[in-house]
Amino acid sequence: MSKPGYNLARFDFVSIRLAVLCAQTGSLTTAARQCNLVLPAASRRLKELESATGCQLFDRHSRGLSMTPAGRIFMRRGLTLLQEMEGLASELADMHQGIARHFRLFAGTAAINQFLPPLMATYTRLHPEVQIDLEEQGSEHVVQALREGRADVGVFVEGPDTDGLDVRDFREDELVLILPRQHALSGKSPLAFADALDESWVSLNAGAALLQQQQSAAMAAGRVFKLRMQVRSFDAVGHMVASGLGIALLPKLAALPIVRAMQLSWRPLQDDWARRRLKVGIRSEADSWISDFRDFLQKSSQNAKTV
Repeated sequence: MSKPGYNLARFDFVSIRLAVLCAQTGSLTTAARQCNLVLPAASRRLKELESATGCQLFDRHSRGLSMTPAGRIFMRRGLTLLQEMEGLASELADMHQGIARHFRLFAGTAAINQFLPPLMATYTRLHPEVQIDLEEQGSEHVVQALREGRADVGVFVEGPDTDGLDVRDFREDELVLILPRQHALSGKSPLAFADALDESWVSLNAGAALLQQQQSAAMAAGRVFKLRMQVRSFDAVGHMVASGLGIALLPKLAALPIVRAMQLSWRPLQDDWARRRLKVGIRSEADSWISDFRDFLQKSSQNAKTV
């Protein structure tokens, strides 16, 4: 049921796209051109949209448009609507080509870099009627996406609250220290994480389970975690370490190829938290196709442990 003052029947996707483009470009002229509209028609659509929402979405000035607080909300929600419609169109087109199912798989960086690509390739060979759409997110965001129904299957590092979800074991990994060759901390024996906290560190962006674990461990030791820079990928972490900008932790399976390629050194950690469990989760009410895919991933985990 729509709220008083909001005429949702007057919304249309051309006008929503126009408003989103206005927000992104700050120009009604540019947004109109990208929507294949003449400027007067675009201006009229924008005013009608503001009338339908009961809110002024943009401030007009000589340099173009700037979003109001209501405009920022509309842009965020409008962009989600447009992406959903594009996804709908894509899935309908795929159905004509024999693809009957889409899975939305959200996964953390560790799972993607170490385990998932060959599993996804095997599954899609066995089930050519299925397409898996993969999105990389931090573990907390993976669990949140499962709860909100934006993900069908999630793979993440153990830690977030998963109450109400159907969660199983997926794999285990081990965090190791990577260092420039000949670094003072280089060695073969396991090192306590606290003994490396005098160094500057390179890690992943906020929200990554890896960064959260390092920050929590430093706090537990009563020490400061000297985070010098944050990057988006394991390869970027390796490049920063190779340039002498800091040291880092990475999952061992992902770290070893980087260490070899960039002529770095690595050292195990003696801390128990460096050995992590990765989980695979679905919603409790998930349909049988999603459950079967989860079971396939779990079975692959069990097989890997027996090899």
